[in-house]
Amino acid sequence: MVRIPEIRLSSGGKPMQRIGMGTAAYPFASSEAMRAAILRSIELGYRHFDTAALYQSEEPLGAAIADALRAGAIRSRDELFITSKLWCSDAHPHLVLPALQRTLRNLQLEYLDLYLVHWPVRTRPGKYELPPAKEDLLPIDTSAVWRAMEECHALGLTKSIGVSNFSSKKLETLLSIAEIPPVVNQVCAYSPLGAKGTHWGQNWVMDCGVLKDIAAAKGKTLAQVITICLRWVFEQGDCVLVKSFDEVRMVENLDILDWELSEEEKHKIGQIPQRKGFPGLDFVSDDGPYKSTAELWDGEI
Repeated sequence: MVRIPEIRLSSGGKPMQRIGMGTAAYPFASSEAMRAAILRSIELGYRHFDTAALYQSEEPLGAAIADALRAGAIRSRDELFITSKLWCSDAHPHLVLPALQRTLRNLQLEYLDLYLVHWPVRTRPGKYELPPAKEDLLPIDTSAVWRAMEECHALGLTKSIGVSNFSSKKLETLLSIAEIPPVVNQVCAYSPLGAKGTHWGQNWVMDCGVLKDIAAAKGKTLAQVITICLRWVFEQGDCVLVKSFDEVRMVENLDILDWELSEEEKHKIGQIPQRKGFPGLDFVSDDGPYKSTAELWDGEI
């Protein structure tokens, strides 16, 4: 079984594996295939799992964890690092704690290792959908929502709290009022391979000539261009969330630990023009709190 490097969060607690298993399969839906794939990933050595209320993957992840415990693939839930996220429709101060409690029931767990605010966005309660209806977009009271997140931490329902898809400016604002600072902003490597098959995705990355040439030089097949991408992100010091329910690819996604990119290769990859695969247009509306992506990201993309 592969041993995956770990990193400690500023909040303490157990370390987090730097390669995690994502569970966002678009269109979002729960399935037995997902449950079986997650169980197999545990058997292969994955211990860090990322889910969210939006993804509808909490229940199959929870079932797979229970399966793994019964099968002896893990001795204790404490061997795992589990992240979930607060969806926009629950980004109301009085709904944060009930949302986390519902997530824990779905996962059959007593606590999360990390709970994130999914977007700096609030929508009308009761809907878990992407894209949200434009008329449902509302201003978010970040300070009040964060106090509710801090309450969840104080109750021991999550070991750490953080955010996702926050601009640097929004992070600075949050840090200025937070008693417990966010330990993570899950955004930098989101869908780094292009998210082909989603309503926002493209195939720019997998069709990139630079990456194909480096893969060939490393003895990787065309299908293994993904490992070049993952290794580059890994070498930036980031945590990588991979997502495939195909066993061969699950193994290949771990095949980035015993080799390195040369300085020239890293430079070439670093020169590839950046493209924003999901700039958040779904949260922009003339009648909503964000009138443009520049407002959503505070001009940072």
